[in-house]
Amino acid sequence: MSDASLELTADGLATALGRIASDPPLVQALTNTVTISEVANIILHWDALPVMADTPGDAGEMGAAADAVLFNTGQVPENRVEAMLEVGQVASERGIPIVLDPVGVGSTPTRQTVAERLLSELEFAAIKGNYGEISALAGVEADVRGVESVGEYDEIEATARSLADSTGAVVVASGVEDIVATGDAAHRLSVGHERLGEVVGTGCMLGGTVAAFCGALEDDHAAALQATLTFGIAGERAAEMDHSGPGTYRAAFEDAVAGFGPDAAGELEGEIEKRVDRLE
Repeated sequence: MSDASLELTADGLATALGRIASDPPLVQALTNTVTISEVANIILHWDALPVMADTPGDAGEMGAAADAVLFNTGQVPENRVEAMLEVGQVASERGIPIVLDPVGVGSTPTRQTVAERLLSELEFAAIKGNYGEISALAGVEADVRGVESVGEYDEIEATARSLADSTGAVVVASGVEDIVATGDAAHRLSVGHERLGEVVGTGCMLGGTVAAFCGALEDDHAAALQATLTFGIAGERAAEMDHSGPGTYRAAFEDAVAGFGPDAAGELEGEIEKRVDRLE
């Protein structure tokens, strides 16, 4: 990482969260309607500013003022894809980081085509997907049913690095353990809680989290690592809060994110290093 203050330590996490809070980035999300509210709220709870402009014309105009952009392919109507390309062009010209969440890629040829078109015409700061989606984008065998990854992915670290190398983006492969990879390095993060998998939209919320961090931090690799770490730890904290099932866990998770500020991160001294393995 180029910025020593963004190391994977409690102080590094506190610094990152403090930067979002002190200068909230405007995050424009072009996302699916199933989880649009969850994505907007999670961005807000990290202290960033969400805006969901996704109509051609308005989308490009809003993109000019954004600090980060999120593209989520959970639904791919033609006008939203047109808006993504419009916003992407504006963001590229202005150096605004774009995060791609290729939801459901690998399950239908249409989604695969949309994702490949976006990758061919735009440059992404980060790509966040589950193991199956990342594998499908990398061109290796994947088993994606709907938006769920159901296959076995023993080589996911190498697959993530391969996709990062071919696209130039930081790749976040989310699963039981999360992988964050560039073409040169990969980290395995042992964070999160199984309850996250019982709530629709947590993958989309991770995409919004990565975008919020990319909008506030200069180093996209550091931003992806910090975002994935804090998201998983918030999931663990939510599990310790009072809840009786998936519905109340979702509310607890949003509360856990909203309460995860710099002071809370500072209390994790000595814990972060145990959760991260650098892979050779």
